[in-house]
Amino acid sequence: MKLYYSPGACSLSPHIALHEAGLTFDLALASTKTKKLADGSDFRAINPKGQVPALALDNGEVLTEGPAIVQYIADLAPESGLAPAAGTLARYRLMEWLNYITSELHKSFTPLFTPGTSDEVKAQTQARLLERLGWIDQKLAGQSYLMGEQFSVADGYLFTVANWTNFVGMSLAHLPNLSAFMARVAARPAVQAALKAEGLLK
Repeated sequence: MKLYYSPGACSLSPHIALHEAGLTFDLALASTKTKKLADGSDFRAINPKGQVPALALDNGEVLTEGPAIVQYIADLAPESGLAPAAGTLARYRLMEWLNYITSELHKSFTPLFTPGTSDEVKAQTQARLLERLGWIDQKLAGQSYLMGEQFSVADGYLFTVANWTNFVGMSLAHLPNLSAFMARVAARPAVQAALKAEGLLK
C-alpha cells in the first residue's frame, strides 16, 4: 500500500493507524497547494479531489476520505483493536466519533488556515471550536481514550486535528482531560514514528 500525505495534515491520522496496525506501507509526499507529487507529476491523477489522504491499495484501487481509510486499515489488522468488530454497536460508536471529528472539528479549522480570513471570523471560529473541544474534554473525564481504555482510530484522528490548535494560536491548557489525552497519544510509539517520518518530530 502507499499513503499519499502532506506533513501534519489530516493524512497524519491514517499514517498513525498504519503504524499502530503494524502494516507494511510506502509514503508519498503530495503538495496540497500545488497538487504535485515529489517527482513533479500531478497528484490529481491519483486522487482527482487533489486532497490527502489517499491510500493506494495493493489491487490498484485508491481509497480516499480519512474516516473510511482508517476503518479499512483497522479491519486489515483486527488484532490491533483499532476498531470494534463490524456490525457491533461499538463500531457504530466509533463511526459516531469519526463523523463528529470530521464534520464538527476538522472542517471547522479551515477559516483559520485560509489567508485573508478576517479577525472577526477567526474569533468566531475559535470560539465554536473551543466549545466543541470543551465537550470532548468532558467526554474524556475518567477515561484514557474516546472509546474508554482502548486506543482506536478515532483517537488518532482527534489527536491529528486537535494538534492544529498549536498552529493557529489556540490553547488547550484550560481543558485538562483533552490536554492529558494529547500527551498520552503523543507518547505512543506508533504516533512518534509517524511524526518523525513526517518531519514533525526530531
